[in-house]
Amino acid sequence: MKKAVFFDIDGTLLDCLNGITDITPAVKKAIRELQNEGNYVFIASGRPYAFISSEILNFGFDGYIFTNGAQVRLGDKLIYKKPFNKNFTKELVLNCDKLNIQYILQGEKYSYLNNDFERLYSYYDNYGISRRYLTGDYDIDKVDVFKMEMLYGSKQALDYCFSKVNEDYNYGLDSSNSVFELYSRRDSKASGIKKVLKYLNIPLENSYAFGDDTNDIEMLEAVGCGIAMGNASDMVKSHADKVTDEVQRDGVALGIERFIL
Repeated sequence: MKKAVFFDIDGTLLDCLNGITDITPAVKKAIRELQNEGNYVFIASGRPYAFISSEILNFGFDGYIFTNGAQVRLGDKLIYKKPFNKNFTKELVLNCDKLNIQYILQGEKYSYLNNDFERLYSYYDNYGISRRYLTGDYDIDKVDVFKMEMLYGSKQALDYCFSKVNEDYNYGLDSSNSVFELYSRRDSKASGIKKVLKYLNIPLENSYAFGDDTNDIEMLEAVGCGIAMGNASDMVKSHADKVTDEVQRDGVALGIERFIL
């Protein structure tokens, strides 16, 4: 029976802030071994398509779960997408402009931010995100938005960001960089995984996931075997079935060899 293995990116396959900007040779080899045995391998990320490096896009993964499950792609086929409500998005943009909040609208392929949002561009540059699929040329009425990130510069701006959290929308906060992200509460990496397993008719016990952060907990619990990275916090590890080594020590490769192959 075929298996499906899902990988987070940041802190799992890559560690951009500490020099690992591409999948290491040992991890590539282990993932290829999974595929050579007829198994499926997927990226499960909070990132949109525009934030995925060309190295990962060109690797040959069988599919992607983007923007915390709001988009699910198998090969060239998009099997699920659920964008923000249009009126909600337009209201957000209008008020962010009034409050001088720089923002990015994360779409299906491109992500959209004004050309003069240099502080936000610099933030993404620090994470090695290419500007290839970032553009300021868009019509808010014609683009689908799946996640939004906002660079707030005051308590008033942050309070506004929090005011948009409700039964439909959840948030993430990077207070060290003053970045607030807003995404659908209906979707998650875990819900995306369930859609993939159902589509491919793969039983739950044949599913695996690698992750390191709190936003990976639901994913680690949703699969048959959740594998936490060695660099994950103790809290994240407590929600996993297995723990492998750190990203800096090819933890994914070791986890594949020990727990899957």
